[in-house]
Amino acid sequence: MSARDVILDLQARVNQAIIGQERVVERLIIALLANGNVLIEGLPGLAKTRAIKSLARNLEAAFSRIQFTPDLLPSDVTGGEIYRSDGQGGGTFEFRQGPVFGNLILADEINRAPAKVQSALLEAMEERQVTVAGKRYRLPDLFMVLATENPIEQEGTYPLPEAQMDRFLMHVRIDYPSDADEVKVLRLVREENAGGSASSSPPKIPQQAIFDVRREIDAITSAEAIETYMVGLIAATRRPSEYGDRLKQWIAIGASPRGSLALDQTSRVYAWLQGRDYVVPEDVQAIAHDCLRHRVSLSYEATADGVKPDDVIDEIIRQVAVAA
Repeated sequence: MSARDVILDLQARVNQAIIGQERVVERLIIALLANGNVLIEGLPGLAKTRAIKSLARNLEAAFSRIQFTPDLLPSDVTGGEIYRSDGQGGGTFEFRQGPVFGNLILADEINRAPAKVQSALLEAMEERQVTVAGKRYRLPDLFMVLATENPIEQEGTYPLPEAQMDRFLMHVRIDYPSDADEVKVLRLVREENAGGSASSSPPKIPQQAIFDVRREIDAITSAEAIETYMVGLIAATRRPSEYGDRLKQWIAIGASPRGSLALDQTSRVYAWLQGRDYVVPEDVQAIAHDCLRHRVSLSYEATADGVKPDDVIDEIIRQVAVAA
């Protein structure tokens, strides 16, 4: 089985457990292969947590879940030093790892904890390490933070700091399934409750398969015109006045250089999933919304007029031409 077949098999397995959310599952796979973190936003009951758990269940990976609450402490995430007595009046401090020392980290309802706790993830997400009491501890080579948040409940929640939002490679939105898919959900849950899903499970996919695929993706090429196009999309968020009055009125703050890097990384993964060893403009456009919707700050006028980040990205894609 080729490396691409292994990943497509992983994607198919997760899709069997998450009915009607093929696009979300594809984005999780893209982020995994791009070695990035994902923020999933959606209403309650739309299988955000289930999707992440299903991905972890089919990988040889250590899964950790952190339920974010207002009383959570940074040490509850990173771990801390504890004193071990030797029974003779002395002792030593020993570092006890927190749940962040895993492969797939589910930060459930991340916006329910204050900024101090959310910032405990910043170093882990960006530098893949944790610093406690002046000592640095490396995180596993396969490391990915998958955070969820509920967009409708504002009481008792804390907006994510812009610095942390920028560290998410992708911001994925999950919506209701279709009526036909919801019927399939009913049948799937009924079968699971009856024990029908307890049959022999396929072997888990080893971590090395992910690392091998990442090396293949590193070889995916982007022509100079594609690179110019990606930078042009980011430039339109920073200098909107050059691309029409609508963008000038809508955008307050543009995307950081992480936006360009995100477009480059995810477009190459998307091209690889399509079976190509080069990137085309359609690859960039396919993942642009997930890479940019959390990196573009809207103006007061846009918010008052009901303009959404996706509307702004649609307009950017219309205005920025692909170089010949």
